[in-house]
Amino acid sequence: MTEYEEIFQRSRRAANNITAISPEQVDTALRLIADMVDKEAYLLQEANKKDIAEADPANGRLLYRLTLTDEMISEISAELRRIAELPSPVNVELERISRPNGMLIRKLSVPFGVVGVIYEARPEVTYEVFALCIKSCNSCILKGGHEARHTNAAAIDLIRRGLEGAGIDPDAAINAGTDRAATAAMLDATGEIDLIIPRGSRRLIDYVRRNSHVPFIETGAGVSHTYFHSSGDIATGRDIIFNAKTRRPISSNSLDCLLIDRERLNVLPALCYHLADAEVKIFADPESFVALEGAYPYLEQATDDDFGKEWLETSLTVKTVGDLEEALDFINTYGSRHSECIVAENPEASQTFMNKVDAACVYTNVSTAFTDAREFGRSTELGISTQKLHARGPFGLEELTTHKYFVTGSGQTR
Repeated sequence: MTEYEEIFQRSRRAANNITAISPEQVDTALRLIADMVDKEAYLLQEANKKDIAEADPANGRLLYRLTLTDEMISEISAELRRIAELPSPVNVELERISRPNGMLIRKLSVPFGVVGVIYEARPEVTYEVFALCIKSCNSCILKGGHEARHTNAAAIDLIRRGLEGAGIDPDAAINAGTDRAATAAMLDATGEIDLIIPRGSRRLIDYVRRNSHVPFIETGAGVSHTYFHSSGDIATGRDIIFNAKTRRPISSNSLDCLLIDRERLNVLPALCYHLADAEVKIFADPESFVALEGAYPYLEQATDDDFGKEWLETSLTVKTVGDLEEALDFINTYGSRHSECIVAENPEASQTFMNKVDAACVYTNVSTAFTDAREFGRSTELGISTQKLHARGPFGLEELTTHKYFVTGSGQTR
């Protein structure tokens, strides 16, 4: 038996054991682990400092994503307690059918079983993934990036001690390590892992798509557009563009490309004016470059490679289009089916855009920054699903369950 086969078997046993524990016991474990995060914050940050010391000091984006701050520690423990307060998504009756022969059919939500999550260098992800999995009575196998190996190891060790303290099998959370061999083993674990969730860059998601023999959910990568239609209001567009680009540039829901109708190019400087306050670098196509030249300080000419790019930083592409149909063609060609927005006062144009754009979340006159489970009034998410099978959009507690039919009767035969 290989190292990974043993991990898979331990995780399966834990998944079977979780089905016998009560929601109250799960919530007790989450609160206990939240207390431990607060008490052991110093030790967690010491582990994080090791990762930071090993990281490339010139890679500012990585260091930003990797650093475990005091504020983040407080947010992690608060989130664990918040998830503990949510109702259990398991054993919820989704449908009840009484047949003429007296058979009773009930459709109930049940856990997937073993969930394997492959993710990159964000220290809070370990806690979020674990909390959502245990709350939905799934065991989880956690495969983080090597950049955060010390941080993730400390987190999973704490989680396992907390589970044991609450009387729950600690193998409900297993660290698969950071080796590429772990990823390959997980993607080949047919019958051992029930669901794979890659959370990270498009490169990671594409790799899982090409190689996984286990069912998976595509989450994470987002190439988001905002289209300023010929009927768009300047003030509305300016505020939406600024918020979608600058609120949290490293998020998958942040704005990557602004499309603008050719007949409104004269208002492009006004739409982009506030972006200069955040030092957003604009990569403009030839027509929009002419419109912005001399009016915007951080301006460069776009190349073909800049379109369809998820920036994850304070950079933005601008593309000029002739009309709504050209905008739709561009978005459906270069988008990642994540979040798309139209700024328009013309209701027919807005409705056409909403109907024809192929994305999980489509907005009219609303910032794409709202693509988030909490903003949708739901639980913390594992990511945004950009596929159409099982779940689409914010992927949270409810989406970590499938369903089973429970049929009872009194001896009926067919």
